[in-house]
Amino acid sequence: MVPALQLLLLLSGTGGNLGVFLEGRPGDRVNISCTGVSHATRWAWAPSFPACVGLLRGRRPVFWASAPGNPTPASTSPFTGRLRALDPNGIQQLELLLARGDSGTFFCTGIGGRRDNESRTSLKVLGDLAACRTPSSTSGSSYPVFLYPLLGVGLALGLAGLGIAWRLRQAFSMLIWTTFPSETQDGCARPSPRMPPLSMQ
Repeated sequence: MVPALQLLLLLSGTGGNLGVFLEGRPGDRVNISCTGVSHATRWAWAPSFPACVGLLRGRRPVFWASAPGNPTPASTSPFTGRLRALDPNGIQQLELLLARGDSGTFFCTGIGGRRDNESRTSLKVLGDLAACRTPSSTSGSSYPVFLYPLLGVGLALGLAGLGIAWRLRQAFSMLIWTTFPSETQDGCARPSPRMPPLSMQ
């Protein structure tokens, strides 16, 4: 009986709401309402795919009711130019022009900022799951599979090149420092001194 009563209280708006689910495509306009909270003072947003929009996980403010009749978007809001208050005297209802990466949860908080008395709206932008999937979850395991063979081929070619260069250096040194025999005045061959290669000095 008690759980059923609590459920009715939540549905009636005295303790916030159970959450609303919205869905749309980039370019659509959706209305986000603060239901179950009598005097909305702040909106926050937690992205579902923070890496897609260059953000960290967690909530970030997007709209304030800084003064009666003066709705103010947060200076760091990622929805600048796309999110506006429909009510000129408050922020009970917002309108958002959807874009890629907007998927997430919007939190509306009233006076006092208690999280047990807030409105939650889950937003899903169609296509975000595929477009904003983190690279590590899709290609992280296959990347080394292609990388290791390339590294092996590069290492083998490098070692082969070093071996050829060493042999050429030895032959070139012998060619430079080895002189041919010369003849003496009596016509006899006189051995010329042979200097060892640089590697043997």
